[in-house]
Amino acid sequence: MTEPHATVPDLLHPTPRVRIDLDQTRLGVDLAFAGGVSGGLFTDALDRATVAPSSWEAPSFAEDLFVQSFVASTFKIGGKDTPLVSKKHLVKLMTSPPADLAVAQHRRAIVAELLESAPKRAALHGLYEDLCRLRALLEGATGAGKWDANRRQLDILGLLKRVFDRMAEEHAASDTSDTSDTSDTSDTSDTRSGLARLSAYARRVQASEPYRSLADLLRYDESMATLSLKVGVGADGHIRGFEVLAIEEDRKNPFVTSAWRRWATKIELFVRGYRFGDGEVMARLIDAVFDGVREDLLPLVQLVGDLEFYLGALGFRDAARARGLSVCLPELLGPGEARVLEGLWNPLLLASGVTPIPCDLRVDRHDACVLVTGPNSGGKTRLLQSVGLSQLLAQVGLFVPARAARMALASSLVVSLIQETKVDQAEGRLGMELLRIRELFESLPPGAMVILDELCSGTNPSEGEEIFELVVRMLTKLRPQTFITTHFLAFAGRLEAAGEIDELRFLQVELGPKQLPTYQFVPGVANTSLAGQAAARLGVTGEQLLALVERNLAAADGSS
Repeated sequence: MTEPHATVPDLLHPTPRVRIDLDQTRLGVDLAFAGGVSGGLFTDALDRATVAPSSWEAPSFAEDLFVQSFVASTFKIGGKDTPLVSKKHLVKLMTSPPADLAVAQHRRAIVAELLESAPKRAALHGLYEDLCRLRALLEGATGAGKWDANRRQLDILGLLKRVFDRMAEEHAASDTSDTSDTSDTSDTSDTRSGLARLSAYARRVQASEPYRSLADLLRYDESMATLSLKVGVGADGHIRGFEVLAIEEDRKNPFVTSAWRRWATKIELFVRGYRFGDGEVMARLIDAVFDGVREDLLPLVQLVGDLEFYLGALGFRDAARARGLSVCLPELLGPGEARVLEGLWNPLLLASGVTPIPCDLRVDRHDACVLVTGPNSGGKTRLLQSVGLSQLLAQVGLFVPARAARMALASSLVVSLIQETKVDQAEGRLGMELLRIRELFESLPPGAMVILDELCSGTNPSEGEEIFELVVRMLTKLRPQTFITTHFLAFAGRLEAAGEIDELRFLQVELGPKQLPTYQFVPGVANTSLAGQAAARLGVTGEQLLALVERNLAAADGSS
């Protein structure tokens, strides 16, 4: 009887799914095995692979949160800059949080087990390296073996058997029903999460006739017979000669026949007019064995993408820890509960080589509309990026950039942080802002997360405040999780004092000594944008500009 989930080693879903195009991949594998050149078999298959159904739409947030750059710069496997087999596949996974919470919980269980056990992580990394070697052999071998087609194909089959054996041995499920004691992490034989299906799949393969033929062929290739030798060595250390004492053939191997039988077969074939050598016979044997295991190889192409998902996430954690930063698997809450992110930090800063400063974020209800105020360069936009990426990572099933976190799920994510002027835009700044607002409401479902930077900043204060309040009141009807930054400080202060909108909450940049931002956030509305300090820091005070004017005048007079 087939073990549960033994048919496909899918690590991303509780119910295993085939997500690659099997027909296209099968064709690519056949061509690669035959000729060694496949044109990027693994990458092409993963680039086209499907993902779990999601209610999130990547165009609504991916560009503003720089997801592609984040994945490319922080998801390093083993801390190396080795290119991913398919960055496109990983980005697709990262921008498609599954609609079914069970999928995220399945992934979280695997992440937790890998985090708990260093041997399990090492075993998974070793499996990934073997699969990458298999890919390299299939897609174009290098070295002398490339010129011997039989040798190259035998090497591929040998590595394929090694992969199956490793999966069967290193990721076996626990035989005991008591999984409460997790203190023993000395080996990898007690897998409890979805990693166990690696062993289930490999053991099904090992029990099949094609695998036994594979093992017999490889054993025949390695040791058709055993020779006992007597070697003579001279005084100078060089071999003077040797004597064969005994030859013992592996009679149990079905591929081994006796010498007289091999001789008789060749005579019979010669008489019948057949002309081929031992190499051609071996080639036919190799093809027959490969035909038997081909279907078991195909899911391994998909598995490479799964391993990059988990090992890349662990690489992200390693990079954070190297900078003294913490990550966690958040507690996922139901509607109405508070949002808490302790030690929240911006992973985009980590990706750019800057060590971020963590902050704490606490909101007493998940559907609050949070207005964030404070000076420029105080960390407001970075906070929004941190919140958005945390929500994304939490719902994908991975670590969030925080020491501890309690978060509610969102039905989708809409982020608007980047507003660039376009050559062909038909509207002015006010018109473009109104279009941004219209696009937001056109596709915004209830319970979504909305992140807006500098809402209505391109309008005059009187018009902007009126539109701002309209947007906030309409948003609350959809009960979203909303974070908005604004420079309308007086207006935000009036909203706070009036208290007419129950869902509104207010955060401001905390200022330290000499009125400098601390990159922390506390309740309330800022009373100054510190425009004067920013102007002085950037050299735009009256005195500084006058000095530049006088310098330019003096230079003009000197040249005349």
